[in-house]
Amino acid sequence: MEIDPVCKMEVDPATAEWKAEYKGKTYYFCAPGCKRSFEKDPEKYLNEEQGNENKLHMA
Repeated sequence: MEIDPVCKMEVDPATAEWKAEYKGKTYYFCAPGCKRSFEKDPEKYLNEEQGNENKLHMA
């Protein structure tokens, strides 16, 4: 399972209808609205994701 970078829901890549490529990686989305939000500003969502990972490493 993959995580939708916008809403953080689990998405099955085998059945995902919405996906986008960014910097050589494929991201999967639960709905077209999440995909559109990501495509408008992918760094916003990737930076949020990175920030969450940093918090986990500090715990």
